[in-house]
Amino acid sequence: MLRTLKDVDFTGKRVLLRADLDVPVDERTGEISDDSRLKASVPTIKKILEDDAKQLIIMGHLDSPEGKVVENLKTDRVAVRLMKLLGKTVYKTKDCILKKMPEERIVLLENLRFHKEEEADDEAFAQKLAGYADIYVNNAFATCHRAHASMHAITKYLPGCVGLQIEKELESLDFKSMRRPIVALLGGAKLKTKVPLIQYMLARADKVLLGGAMIFTFYAAGGFEVGKSLCDFNYTMNAKLMLNNEKLLLPEDVVIADYETAGTGSEDSKASGAFVNQAAGIRTVSYKEIPKKSIGLDVGERGVEQFKQELRKAETIIWNGPLGYYEKPPFDKATVEIARMIAELDCKKIVGGGDTGDVVNNLGLTDKFTFVSSGGGAALELLSGKKLVALEALEDNTE
Repeated sequence: MLRTLKDVDFTGKRVLLRADLDVPVDERTGEISDDSRLKASVPTIKKILEDDAKQLIIMGHLDSPEGKVVENLKTDRVAVRLMKLLGKTVYKTKDCILKKMPEERIVLLENLRFHKEEEADDEAFAQKLAGYADIYVNNAFATCHRAHASMHAITKYLPGCVGLQIEKELESLDFKSMRRPIVALLGGAKLKTKVPLIQYMLARADKVLLGGAMIFTFYAAGGFEVGKSLCDFNYTMNAKLMLNNEKLLLPEDVVIADYETAGTGSEDSKASGAFVNQAAGIRTVSYKEIPKKSIGLDVGERGVEQFKQELRKAETIIWNGPLGYYEKPPFDKATVEIARMIAELDCKKIVGGGDTGDVVNNLGLTDKFTFVSSGGGAALELLSGKKLVALEALEDNTE
């Protein structure tokens, strides 16, 4: 059983908080372009301080500097933004490994990933971090599927609990709390990363709608031509085994474009060595009529209407993954149209973080959804029925 903040007495204690500091930074200005993850940490920070903690030491990472100090990945800007959000002084250290901890009540450590030991789950590194405090709090849901020192090994050296953000994530992504009918809308590029999720949803949801480039593996499994579309041919058998499930719904039509071989393009097209020339041959066809020299890039109009019909029946919608090559118009049309439609529905609407969370946020629709997860990979694993290693370690710590 995981302990939460209400299970711990913080009075007079030094608290080490693992927060999600991995905010996007504008490459041109160097400023934080989206502070939603920091805002999500504020309630936990305030609760710990209100409960009379002697000192709060906040740690986290920015991006993946691979064990090297990178100037624009220092946590200085995070400290400045936290001070604005909290209305309190935050002391920023020059490193995360210190000979002596400053006396200030709120301290922010430098980027943990400037030390390669963090991602290596190094126990000696974790023990040094643990030595700063009396209690450990994990509130970094987005990294809970990683066995990193500040998330995993550290639980051997400090008693701990989860923060309010993780508590909220676990409650929101729990099938037991969801009203039926449950409709899962799943997208993304590669089927191999989504097989466990689709199987888990087929067992628990009432309807599973599939979009994204992974649909072409299902079409191929059904014996249809997919042209130059991204297709995980090694996973056609997995797809074939799911095709006859009455809960599964694939779009009737797709948006395609002409295909040219080149070295650049979208993530989906890079995987198949393709380049999409937007001026050439963009059209909508039946999934049964994809030409050999075309590449599928979005769900078609009939497919979108199919999805809308099922989504209107839902009491709970779980959405994970965009429906097409949404980064490049006009192949974002299905994703945008469905996002706006779901936003207006009167039901529980859950977004599984990652790219889908970015879509909803960029469209200004976040407030129209019941819950938008802060962690793409962690949410994906949790929704696939897997245990998150960091939380598993913390749970063992409290037994």
